[in-house]
Amino acid sequence: MHQSGVTDSSKLSFGLTGSQEAFGERSRAPVFVMGCHRSGTNLLYDMLLSAGGFAVYRGYLPIYKMLIPKFGALDSESNRRRILDTWLRSKGFRRSGLEASQLRTKIVQGCRTGGDFIRIIMEEIAQAQNVKRWAVYDPDNVLYVPQIKREISNALFVHIIRDGRDVAFSLKKMGGYRPLPWGGSRGLRATTLYWEWMVQKGRQYGRSIPLDYIEVRYEDLMLKPHTTLQSLGEFLAHDLNYDRIRSRALGRLTESNSSFLDEAQESSVPPMDRWKQRLTRTQVAGMEALVGDTLQQSGYALTTRAASSRSAIRHHMLRAFYRNFLEAKLWLKLNTPMGRLANLSALELSDASQGR
Repeated sequence: MHQSGVTDSSKLSFGLTGSQEAFGERSRAPVFVMGCHRSGTNLLYDMLLSAGGFAVYRGYLPIYKMLIPKFGALDSESNRRRILDTWLRSKGFRRSGLEASQLRTKIVQGCRTGGDFIRIIMEEIAQAQNVKRWAVYDPDNVLYVPQIKREISNALFVHIIRDGRDVAFSLKKMGGYRPLPWGGSRGLRATTLYWEWMVQKGRQYGRSIPLDYIEVRYEDLMLKPHTTLQSLGEFLAHDLNYDRIRSRALGRLTESNSSFLDEAQESSVPPMDRWKQRLTRTQVAGMEALVGDTLQQSGYALTTRAASSRSAIRHHMLRAFYRNFLEAKLWLKLNTPMGRLANLSALELSDASQGR
């Protein structure tokens, strides 16, 4: 279903570009780069910026994940002021190059949604850089596609997917996902389930907007960048010339954020092969038993046999538990005051933690 580096949604979308007017509108549409953490979102975003034509912003706008849950919806002026005051103290603001005074009036008077907040800030950055287009990086936006699309109707979504075995191994090494305090040795499996949940959420939302959603495989971006970027460029109506991208080389194209930089052999092992080198057969078998279907649907071959019926029952129960846990956590954050328990001190650390 998703075997190629870029899915068939790109072909569908360009059925709409017969007129120059439609093509021109798409060539100015905002782009949201998203996907499970450690999947290459950072790399792909920096490739877009290196291509030229996009506003260069290496900051963070956690409006849906942190600010709205903490302070409430932006249809309230008091909420808007508190959200803006908090963001103005963040690295995301300092990296924008903007003046607080030029934002305050526009946010307080013209912002009613999270989409407005992103649009106003990014349009100010683009205008200051004399470019007509902008892109936003945030892996977790894969969880907020419906809200973003309602509030920024011309938004395009690029969902980058990487082999879940590599993602889980990298996340576990970094301590970037801690499923439950009592996870113990199941941490790797739980992290694999987190990858599956993120991938499936993106696909679920993508099915509702097939003309404005595309998937890119990290491995194809690494192994055949010219053709993968060409197809992505057609979807975005943007020239993503790989040679120009390499010559400009912003951000992660020159500075790795690998979780294996502390290992002497890091450079000798391709990033798509680390799980093969460093996970035991038992660990891999456990991961594949849990998310094998999603791995195969994403174009990744399995290396172990199916589990016994008894093990299959345990795996089914574990998958159901974590899926319900993650769905409940997201629902509480979006729909109840419990979301306001979010720790805003993380906003000061978020740029560093995201590798920006």
